[in-house]
Amino acid sequence: MKEELLVQLAKSILYENALVKIDGEFVGAVASIPRNSHSQDLNYNEIFIRDNVPVMIYLLLEGKFEIVRHFLNTCLRLQSDQFHTRGIFPTSFVETDGKLVADYGQRAIGRVCSVDASLWWVILAYIYVKRSGDRAWAVTSEVQIGIQKLLNLVLHPSFRDAPTLFVPDGAFMIDRALDVWGNPLEIQALLYGALLSAVGLIQIDLQEKGCDDEQATADLRNPENALMGQQIYRKSYAIAWLKKLRSYMLKHYWVNSKIVQTIRRRPTEQYGDRVANEYNIQTETIPHWLQEWLGDRGGYLIGNVRTGRPDFRFFTLGNCLSATFDLISPTQQRSLFHLMYQNRADLFAQMPLRICHPPLESEDWRKKTGYDRKNLPWCYHNAGHWPCLFWFFVMATLRDKQRQPLVDNVAIDLLLQDNYEILLKRLPQENWAEYFDGPSGVWVGQQARLYQTWTIVSFLLTHHLLKVNPADANIMDLPSLKELENA
Repeated sequence: MKEELLVQLAKSILYENALVKIDGEFVGAVASIPRNSHSQDLNYNEIFIRDNVPVMIYLLLEGKFEIVRHFLNTCLRLQSDQFHTRGIFPTSFVETDGKLVADYGQRAIGRVCSVDASLWWVILAYIYVKRSGDRAWAVTSEVQIGIQKLLNLVLHPSFRDAPTLFVPDGAFMIDRALDVWGNPLEIQALLYGALLSAVGLIQIDLQEKGCDDEQATADLRNPENALMGQQIYRKSYAIAWLKKLRSYMLKHYWVNSKIVQTIRRRPTEQYGDRVANEYNIQTETIPHWLQEWLGDRGGYLIGNVRTGRPDFRFFTLGNCLSATFDLISPTQQRSLFHLMYQNRADLFAQMPLRICHPPLESEDWRKKTGYDRKNLPWCYHNAGHWPCLFWFFVMATLRDKQRQPLVDNVAIDLLLQDNYEILLKRLPQENWAEYFDGPSGVWVGQQARLYQTWTIVSFLLTHHLLKVNPADANIMDLPSLKELENA
């Protein structure tokens, strides 16, 4: 099928089949398009916040601001006010018999709670305001109170000194047991982006009100000033948290060949305030495959840091988001892209991109997944290939190219084009499958749904960024930490 026809087909599927209405207006897209109007396929007929991230980004590029605003407002209506979950956003929602029914984890398989959904909401909110110019929406009390509830949820005292967000297994895109409990990279990258976005939105509100610290705290008996005082306090608290989080991530998560060699030679069983091996990492936990994987120029953020148990698996989305949100420096971003290019046979293969590498196998798979047959090695989230991830890589590399125009990008440009051609050919042939299995991603996933919305929309985003307007790779740019400190 010709490229232009395929793009039009994908658009028509999105607008005519995937988008659904609530309160008479389009509000978002279902996870996958049902085979018929009567089919009930688990919860794939629901509107997931996570799955709608690419949908909302594409709608913003298309100028469909009213749909994105309705989506954000609907999610905000569903932000939990229950005592034990106050501030969290639902994983998904659906309209049933005229009522909105939300899933906060109480209906999910394994009762997992999607922590990423709450973090994505405020990121999308900032991107919407920046792209649409709708500052009037940003300064509404509903939005600002929702932000305060979210910040109260994630910024609070705990038993840990680390600034990372501690979560149970399966709390993000990898939503099944896969030994990703603790401090998984994707959650920390989203936390960084969410805090940047929240502070950016708070600053918009304070600027619109012409507010400064002294004015906000002058009369806390005035309800409006009381909110301002809370905003200023939370803003400064969030900025301090951001600085600590970035420093922590670069110190404990970023690895290259030189750093790995340093870690291997550190002493263990150290005690005190100043020690080299803070998490008592034993040399035997460092896998030998890292030598070839890293090479002499590659670098990446490892998957998790836990006491004595670092997770050196490569998680694609967490690393791409860390580049897009500038959690890692421009130099580190280029090291990351070099590593991904160097290991393209693993990560891209016949269907970009692999969600994580390497898979859990044998006894690790049995113990850490609980014999989860959906997550067999090389399948689904256990090193399966997900076409919905490719646009994140495209966006991250194009941002770097725009900021470093003198750097040689020929190899990355060819990689992008080659894999775009793979999507052009394979996705329509395989009916826009959700994911692909096997070491090279040749097989359609054993339990993959067809006509998966974020597969379709991610193709449209890839086409837009590569063929229509590469400058739009900046759509997910967030305020920098330096900008927030100097505001």
